[in-house]
Amino acid sequence: MLEEILTGLTVSVLGSGATVLWLHRRRLRLLLPALRPGRRMRVSAAVLLRVQDDGGYVLFHSPRRPGSYGPPGGVVKYSAVARPDLERLGFHEEPRSQPDMRHDLRGFVPSRSVAGFARWWSKGEGRESVTECLRRELGEELAEVGHADHGVDLTSVDFVVVRTVLDGPHRVPGQSYRQLRLMEVCDLDPASSGAADLRRLLLDFAEDPSDEEIIQVSAFDIEYGRRDRCYIQPQSAYLFGERRLNADLPMLR
Repeated sequence: MLEEILTGLTVSVLGSGATVLWLHRRRLRLLLPALRPGRRMRVSAAVLLRVQDDGGYVLFHSPRRPGSYGPPGGVVKYSAVARPDLERLGFHEEPRSQPDMRHDLRGFVPSRSVAGFARWWSKGEGRESVTECLRRELGEELAEVGHADHGVDLTSVDFVVVRTVLDGPHRVPGQSYRQLRLMEVCDLDPASSGAADLRRLLLDFAEDPSDEEIIQVSAFDIEYGRRDRCYIQPQSAYLFGERRLNADLPMLR
């Protein structure tokens, strides 16, 4: 009788432990780099905007990856108040020649600090919110694709997070380091006053055959990685899932 009770308790504990490990498997991945304390990890944090209509997704042409298209959005910027925390984590910003890329949350941390960087990110302090990031990025990206005078007040548009993606850590071909990406995928907040206007604007651009800078593609196109002459950036897969399907495209330095 006692043996049966102990067996039942053991099975129950093991089952509960397995459940906990499964539910927190994404966070456990962040602890593994600490087992290699002498190495460094490339980290980045970004926000992507999902605009969809009838099974299609709106993508913007990327001037830094000519011929390719990806979701609106980009890397989140950190503020001056975050510097002490980032310094304690050993964060070193990736050098960039373009002034608009400075203070991006894209750089390197020691492997032992990967979990700490993810915890700092999750607090939302000392960095842009998803709304601040997307308002800035949309303004910049619409100007880059020739629509600076779009007529929508971006300060009247808010966004809601629909998916948090943890991409990696994984090896980077040809490099000695691994890479971890933190991403928030957002929808337009329909409760904000400018959301409907921005949605209609982006869909109109995407549906205009004469506008080659903003397009609309299907989930199949994203999975395939290409539509006609257009390459589709792999992070586009996060618009409908949590797994990228294709390799990164190199960007212009």
